[in-house]
Amino acid sequence: MQKELKQLANQIKNPNLRKIALDLLSNPRTSLKDIESSELSLDASPAGKSQHHSYPKGLVEHTISTSKIAMTLCDSVEKIYQGKINRDLVLAGVLLHDIFKPLTYIMKENGTYDISPLGEKLDHLTLILCELYQRKVPIDLLHIVAAHHGRSGPISPRTIEALIVHVADVADATLNGEILYAARSITRECVGEEVILSSSKKAFDIILAKQAKGCEGVRTLLKKM
Repeated sequence: MQKELKQLANQIKNPNLRKIALDLLSNPRTSLKDIESSELSLDASPAGKSQHHSYPKGLVEHTISTSKIAMTLCDSVEKIYQGKINRDLVLAGVLLHDIFKPLTYIMKENGTYDISPLGEKLDHLTLILCELYQRKVPIDLLHIVAAHHGRSGPISPRTIEALIVHVADVADATLNGEILYAARSITRECVGEEVILSSSKKAFDIILAKQAKGCEGVRTLLKKM
């Protein structure tokens, strides 16, 4: 999956933006002074603590999926709405918007996640904005990252590129969150307790087993997991 992230970054035509994206994907650490963290690796990090992509590799999975959704939205805007888009900004924004989440999480002994000591003081959005500002990226990219939480963030999207990144981010997070919720609900119904979902595949398999063979299919599947 990291290879696919770098392939996406290599689609950025602007050499400066491409280099920054590749650098941070290869080494997602802040250059801010006096910052100490017990960060997770990019591969090990979830994208959310509990709501969506809350399992190892969840962040990488979310970033790839959001990139693909964003590029599809770009196609729609250009071909259907006759809009003009800077795809470099969109792609760089998607690849970098959550890149410092590994700094803000720790894994607990039971396999779930909690906020890291650094995450208690600075959130991933603040950290990446500080880092990108130091690297002198265009203000339009700073805006995309700052606005990716939409109306729940420090500022709402004010450019088409920021709107696309926000919508793509929400779409993928919502889809994954609903899949995890459905799988957990099914396991409660069929075996009387939730299971820790260590991957999106496990969640999909549970849902498909319920569709195909009901609770008996779910119980059979869980015995094999």
